[in-house]
Amino acid sequence: MTQYDYDLFVIGGGSGGVRAARLAGGLGKRVGIAEEYRMGGTCVIRGCVPKKLFVYASQYSEHFEDAPGYGWTVGETAFDWPALIAAKDQEIGRLEGLYRKGLENAGVTIHETRARLVSRHEVLLEATGETVTADQILIAVGGRPKLHDALPGHEYCITSNGAFHLDDLPKAIVIEGGGYIAVEFANIFHGLGVDTTLVYRGVKILGGFDDDLRDHLQETMIAKGIRIVCHQILEKVSKRDDGRLEGRLTDGETLVVDQVMLAIGREPNTNGLGLDRAGVDTDQRGAIKVDAYSRTNVDNVWAVGDVTNRVQLTPVAIHEAMCFLETAFKDNPTEPDYETIPTAVFSQPEIGTVGLTEHQAAEKYEELEVYRASFRPMHNILPGRDEKMLMKLIVDAASRVVVGAHIIGPGAGEMSQLLGISLKARCTKDDFDATMAVHPTAAEELVTMYKPTYIVKNGARVD
Repeated sequence: MTQYDYDLFVIGGGSGGVRAARLAGGLGKRVGIAEEYRMGGTCVIRGCVPKKLFVYASQYSEHFEDAPGYGWTVGETAFDWPALIAAKDQEIGRLEGLYRKGLENAGVTIHETRARLVSRHEVLLEATGETVTADQILIAVGGRPKLHDALPGHEYCITSNGAFHLDDLPKAIVIEGGGYIAVEFANIFHGLGVDTTLVYRGVKILGGFDDDLRDHLQETMIAKGIRIVCHQILEKVSKRDDGRLEGRLTDGETLVVDQVMLAIGREPNTNGLGLDRAGVDTDQRGAIKVDAYSRTNVDNVWAVGDVTNRVQLTPVAIHEAMCFLETAFKDNPTEPDYETIPTAVFSQPEIGTVGLTEHQAAEKYEELEVYRASFRPMHNILPGRDEKMLMKLIVDAASRVVVGAHIIGPGAGEMSQLLGISLKARCTKDDFDATMAVHPTAAEELVTMYKPTYIVKNGARVD
């Protein structure tokens, strides 16, 4: 029987890779993990966590505006960008330490280096030139922002990675993209006092989300003062003599700003990984092809997370890692479950959503009941803020099962987590109606919408 250095070697120290390595180590397996940058991956180091901290920081401008409505007198305020960066870096360092400690406590050997495959059982550690062997190999290297090399002047632009490390807060910024990363950063920079323009090639932002949410958020962002330019893309970016940037749009308009941020999607981080040496197949985008159990075409090589281009969400990568562990080491083949995944967009106002959009549901079910409520949340009343909240439930009329729930407004992300349980359990609208309301809360609207706002039959709305 062949002897290997490790029972499992993990390439990539993000959320999926760390979870798989730590739990495998806890099973008594000999586990190694290689990470070339910092433990925690995109989410912890340059994604969800620092972004959410930035979201909190950017909300204070509205908190200060609303304070007089509640009797508070707020004096002169000032924002210190370097102080925010320092505080963010300190927290990221703390979290990275926890990731490392968890691995060490599980007996995992950490290699601080880039790693690549040499063969189906061999991994080269580039920092030392050492080659180690492993019975099973898990690839969890995630993805990276698209750089748009075809754009003249792309070298002057930043991505979400760079946005977390700017020396100075720009006075004006252009963000290209219409997905959740572009939308979130547009709201962040605007909230911090930056003149913000969002440029998107589509009809309206957040493709793939329910149309009511898309319309509501786009209208609210515009009302706040964020400029949104649709049906346009950046044609060229150039640097002026004064150091500022000029972004030329396809209609000829030129925007003069301090930063241009590209948020036009992400791609799997497979370049230079040695996949060809091990015979691992990829698709046209470079994503690793896997079966229902996250196994590649090479039976001892597996892949989880964004590198597989399935569902690009941190909890999904962790779920895939746990299913991998069941399949590879516990003799319990387990497929990841991608049905009814709750998700949030930390825009301002934020979005929480789970299940089917109205359009998706109309394609699947013959008749729908749509329940919709739009109102000013209590928090906005005394300050005189006109911003509204929107809640929407989509019900299959035949079974009465709630197949979609969509919220935009304060606390929407937190609500979507609990709604995820309800929809996963296939609760009916009758279950919602039978649930006692918590008053006074915005969430009580979810259980007090007794009559449908409209019906959808065979894809057509019936008022």
